[in-house]
Amino acid sequence: MFDWISAFIHQVGPFGIALLMFLENVFPPIPSELIIPLAGFNAAEGHASLPVVILSGSLGSLAGALFWYWIGRRIGHERLGRLAQRHGRWLTMTPDEVGAANDWFHRYGGLAVLTGRLVPTVRTFISVPAGVARMPLPAFLAFTAVGTVAWTSLLAFAGYWLQTRYTLVEGWLNPASTLVIAVLVAWYLWRVATFPRRVPLVAESEANERGE
Repeated sequence: MFDWISAFIHQVGPFGIALLMFLENVFPPIPSELIIPLAGFNAAEGHASLPVVILSGSLGSLAGALFWYWIGRRIGHERLGRLAQRHGRWLTMTPDEVGAANDWFHRYGGLAVLTGRLVPTVRTFISVPAGVARMPLPAFLAFTAVGTVAWTSLLAFAGYWLQTRYTLVEGWLNPASTLVIAVLVAWYLWRVATFPRRVPLVAESEANERGE
């Protein structure tokens, strides 16, 4: 993959960086931890401009975030609630939990989007709940842009400063990405395993609200 990414950036230039970063958001196995440091190294060698690298990488990443935001809006809160009613165990959410998550995102969604864009793996999918909650598009774009530019700049400057050792960036961040994935998988399996125990609690809460 390294040789292919390197050749693609050399041949296509800034548009290639933007396209790769878009694909990285849509298809996470393409690592931004390699794309942008490599582009930063090219800038250090005089083959590109560092601000252009940051701009093109950020635009491509923002386009990918918009793709997932659109997916979330297409699903919507009501449809997600119906899916939770039918397939709650595998979604690991009851309809009430969908509503609670939606309310939480309405309150703290901006902070979640901003910080999520700085976390490997999470940064790819944080746009989905923003879309489901119908977070206003201008606010979503603003928070996403700040987080995206910060992440892209960090990787680009790392590649620029490390130069021929820019692959160290991937070596530093890969363990963090693996840890995040492992935690998310463990959390999902725990939610699936404990789902039957949460459903009676939800039913009891609804009964109390009706005064039964």
